[in-house]
Amino acid sequence: MGKHVILGTGPIGRYTMEELVANGHEVMMVNRSGQAQVPDGVKVERTDLYTESDVDRVMRGAEAVYQCAQPAYHQWTERFPLLQERIVEGAAKAGAKLIVADNLYMYGEVQGQIHEGLPYSATTKKGRLRAMLSDRLHEAHRAGRLRTAIVRGSDYYGPHAAGSAFGTLFFRPLVQGKPARMFGSLDQPHTFTFIRDFGRAMATAGQREEALGEVWHVPSAEPVSVRRFAEMAYAAAGYPNRVRFMNRLTLRLGGLFLPEAREAVEMLYQLEKPFLVDSRKCTVRFGLQPTPLEEGIRQTVEWYRKEAGLPRG
Repeated sequence: MGKHVILGTGPIGRYTMEELVANGHEVMMVNRSGQAQVPDGVKVERTDLYTESDVDRVMRGAEAVYQCAQPAYHQWTERFPLLQERIVEGAAKAGAKLIVADNLYMYGEVQGQIHEGLPYSATTKKGRLRAMLSDRLHEAHRAGRLRTAIVRGSDYYGPHAAGSAFGTLFFRPLVQGKPARMFGSLDQPHTFTFIRDFGRAMATAGQREEALGEVWHVPSAEPVSVRRFAEMAYAAAGYPNRVRFMNRLTLRLGGLFLPEAREAVEMLYQLEKPFLVDSRKCTVRFGLQPTPLEEGIRQTVEWYRKEAGLPRG
């Protein structure tokens, strides 16, 4: 049995690692510093994923590789294509399966359910980029050069998922009873993906041969509005709902100073209209069930309370 190599030690990589370790696999994690808090027996390697020799070194002997790394949000256009090219080349040389963590940008604005069979119809800059990267993966698989599967989640939340749209900026004030602020509509139905479920779907795809060559949506709970999500989170923290709406202008003004905010404006449609993700394929084929929202939110609130030094609720 070969090793499983996880590229990136962020939240998706973390929970992919936990699932693989629980299933008895040898796991190596990769990041730029070579430092991460991991269980005994899990190796962490300092690696530059843009350097061919580094990629070849860490993937040598791998059974499966999990792409959980990406450039900074505002550097996607310049850096993402080369990053994926290096990873694809390394996995192909090693003869390893490549499991890619992805989002839903490539589908564009969808009326109704977002399912795996939809065409890539994005008109946004980042959506077109994600579509191009996905097309290259599909082409490499069809050509027999690479064995790959793509795992896609919606906006994720959960312990350690601090950098997501529903991460620190949303939950930190919330667990202190202060107003949490969110862009888009507070009342449109939206699919939320629990971060542990993302890791479980990634690990499953890496261990099941029938996952290869296909796209899988992470099993996610039934959609609720951002207002309802916030109500549940405030209740778990012991406070009345204080979520507040922020409009596009606020985000545009933030973009004058923060490149990440500037890049996020074009994707606001996901929070302004119904965003309904169909994840039944993964549930039916692999038996994976989504974590109920109540439980996912409870775990998330407890983690942010601990991070803020607050007593347990």
